[in-house]
Amino acid sequence: MLRSTFAVVERRAEHAVTFFYSHLFWNNPALRELFPEDMRPQRDRLFAALTHVVTHLETPGLTEYLGRLGRDHRKFLASPTLYAAVGSSLLAAFAHAAGSAWTPAAEKAWAEAYGHVADLMLAGADEAAGAGEPAWWDADVVRHERHGEDLAVLTLRPRQPLPYLPGQYVSVSSLRVPRVWRTYSLADAPRPDGTVELHVSRIRGGAMSTALVEETGPGETLRLSAPGGALTARTEPGGLRTYICAGTGWAPVRALLAAAAKDEPELKGRLFVVARAKGYLYGRRDAEHLRERLPGLSVTYITSAPGHPKDQATERLLQSLRACVHWASHDVYLAGPPGFLTEVTETLVELGTEAARIHHDTLPPVGGFTVRPSTAAERLLGPPSPPWHDPEARAPRRL
Repeated sequence: MLRSTFAVVERRAEHAVTFFYSHLFWNNPALRELFPEDMRPQRDRLFAALTHVVTHLETPGLTEYLGRLGRDHRKFLASPTLYAAVGSSLLAAFAHAAGSAWTPAAEKAWAEAYGHVADLMLAGADEAAGAGEPAWWDADVVRHERHGEDLAVLTLRPRQPLPYLPGQYVSVSSLRVPRVWRTYSLADAPRPDGTVELHVSRIRGGAMSTALVEETGPGETLRLSAPGGALTARTEPGGLRTYICAGTGWAPVRALLAAAAKDEPELKGRLFVVARAKGYLYGRRDAEHLRERLPGLSVTYITSAPGHPKDQATERLLQSLRACVHWASHDVYLAGPPGFLTEVTETLVELGTEAARIHHDTLPPVGGFTVRPSTAAERLLGPPSPPWHDPEARAPRRL
């Protein structure tokens, strides 16, 4: 019942989401101040979460996913009252979008399902609060380094200890862009002085990345969410591994390698660092330092040739991967833009790497809401894009 109803609603996703937020803010005006001024990214995230739940109803990890989601929503000051208001508006939006498919049985099923989801999210939030975890960490900017026009490395000192694993990411908020949170990977293993490092690439039109790269300076305070992500070390000691990163994907890979240099200096593996041009290889000095600490690590830098399109870097990487052997024996840690992840993953599988041994994070979407066709004719003329929860499946965007 949940899936069949959602299939109808999903075809009118933009109408449903617009109705949802209009209903929510009309009936609960005070809640508007909890949300960012630009609601477009928020619309994508809502359907991403809904789609994940609907497509993983029988998955054992769904309970854990919802607990983490509830823990993360503490940074939005989500309360039981907010969950109740969201549930009421969600059912109203689904009734509006589903039309004749919204039967009493469907309404009952969704009311019960949402109640269960809310309970699990609140339980996750309560567990985090009970363990003494703050809703967010205030972190002071102690250093801001520019690398070219579009990239900055920020060193932060959280005012409370921030526990995290190498390879994880945090969501970041700044008073310069109120109520907006964007995800960035932590670029090192935990340091003795407690500082953390973020690598930020400015996205054209991106308010948060622009603020962090061009405007933020030492002495300012940022907020950090609880760390998350699955790009953490999973290889048994002595196991072979390959690291592949593009752009600021170097940040989580550097963190993984820094931890390995400390705990497993005899590591045997390969590192591919990809950039659109030589000027964007901002992490080369750190990579060379890590190679000195990890003698068994081979390092390859790949860029587009001078005067050639920037997507040539991806093509040259794929050629290099095809020249390597023993892929079935390697765990692969992969970081970079969504389209890059898609192309590289497909190639690795073709070369014999088991899909379960290719590790990367799928970060929340930050925009690009797509109007869904609502009639058979519209779907024929403009087929719907792949599922909301799987941004990797969208048309590849090469580096």
